[in-house]
Parts: sequence; structure tokens; C-alpha cells
Amino acid sequence: MADYVLSACSTADLTKEHFQRRKISYICFHYELDGKQYPDDLGETMSFSDFYDAMRAGAMTKTSQVGLGEYIDYFEPMLKEGKDILHVSLSSGISGTVNSARLAQEELLEKYPERKIFIIDSLAASSGYGLLLDKLADLRDEGMSIDDLAVWTEEHKLELHHWFFTSDLTYLIRGGRVSKAAGVVGGLLNICPLLNVDLLGRLISRAKLRGKSKVIQAAWQKMQEHAVDGLNYSGKCYISSSDCMEDAKALSDLIEAGMPNLDGKVQHYSIGTTIGAHTGPGTVALFFWGDKRAD
Repeated sequence: MADYVLSACSTADLTKEHFQRRKISYICFHYELDGKQYPDDLGETMSFSDFYDAMRAGAMTKTSQVGLGEYIDYFEPMLKEGKDILHVSLSSGISGTVNSARLAQEELLEKYPERKIFIIDSLAASSGYGLLLDKLADLRDEGMSIDDLAVWTEEHKLELHHWFFTSDLTYLIRGGRVSKAAGVVGGLLNICPLLNVDLLGRLISRAKLRGKSKVIQAAWQKMQEHAVDGLNYSGKCYISSSDCMEDAKALSDLIEAGMPNLDGKVQHYSIGTTIGAHTGPGTVALFFWGDKRAD
């Protein structure tokens, strides 16, 4: 059994059961819904369907990252138990939480100089971040040391691909990723943007397609272009979605039919409340291992 803790944020958008089964510790972000604060605790305090229904009804959302004091309170019991820590954070292109984790690292290493704490910027989000953690759990379970696992993560994290699309521009407009004027035109033309996470961990719009069927096909095409071994891809594939399982299933059906060597079925997860507060309902995100991300 590993003598260190593999750790993450709740924004990896796996289920509580998945985190527990893979022995991955996690710390929760926070969000506000119409001014009331909740923990981003994987749908326990508020179900994902209730959260997205509230957004559709016009509720305003706001998110807050994990702070310095919270990280100290989270990490310190592990160190007291004599455990080292490898913490992989939500992308710095989306949140500044990695900086708070690094400040906690500095403070705690002064108090526990005999311990190791690695803080790694995943440059990933949602269940893509979760797919990265799942691979790290595999390597840990195979006996990889914390030092080697930290090196492996830095060397391979940009091989994790994220492709997102949405059928509702409301929340991209609200977040400033789409201008209001462009959003009005896009809504009239039934435009569905295709986005990805770039090599700096930022969510970037890559294409604008008319209709969900075209954007679903475009996401499937991106996987064929970028996945390891193309149609012979034999790794895992995750899809997360925000209360639009029909769209997510349409994409996974294409993948399962076209990539017979997948490692199991496509696994589906919910986009959590932190990421979902910014993308809104109607978003689907595809994650797989592929070539190294380029600008």
C-alpha cells in the first residue's frame, strides 16, 4: 500500500464512490445559488438536477475556490499521520486555487520538514481532471513512488484531451466567453460552440456549428484525430454532462461503435456545480488520452 496520499479537488467531477474506491482524497470548492453558499460536494447537499433546474429558472450562481486556511486544515491531518501528499489541483487556467495550495505547502513544510508535499497544476478540468487522477491511482497501485508519480504527471498531463460543446449560450455570454451580440445571433442561428482546454489549461472556443447533431459529430471527429492510435484507441473515455444525458449518450454511442478497443464502456459523470455554474445546463464534455495538446 502506498505511503502517500493522492489528493485532488471536488472539481475533478467523479462520484463520491469513485473517489473512495480509488482511494483519492478530495477537498470541496464552494458555490452560491442566489446568494446562499453551498459546498461543491459531488451532489450530496444539492442534487445536480436541482442545481441545473434552478439555473434554468434564472438563479444566479457564483463560485469560490479553496482558500489557504482550508488547505492547511485539509493537509495537516495527513502529515500528522506520517503520510506524504501528492495534490493535483484544478487548472490554473480556470482557477487560482493552485496558488493557495502552494502557499499551504510552504507553510506546512516548515512545520513538517521530514514530509513531502507535491502540488501539481493539472491544467485539466471536470472529469478530464478525473481521468488524469484515475490514471495516477493506477500507477500508485502498481507501486510507483510519490517522486516518480509527480514527474510522470508533469510529463504526461498535456496528453489528456478535453472537448466541450453546449446547446445554450446563456452562460458563456454571462461568463464573457461569448459577446452578447454574438450570443443573440448564435441563438437565432442555433449555433453550438465547440471548445477545448488548451495547453495553458484555459477553455477556448474552437468552432461554431449549427445544431447539436453537427457539434456532436465534430467532437467525435476530434477524438478520431487526436486519440492515441486513432480508431484503435484502447484507453478509457469519460464524458461529463450538465443535465443533458441524451446529448451525452448520442456522443458515447458514436465512440463505442467506432472504437471497439476501448477500455470498457464510455463512463458518464455529471459536470459538478463549480464547473457547471459557469457552463450552465446543456453542456457535454469529452475526455480521452491523445497526442500532446498544442496551441
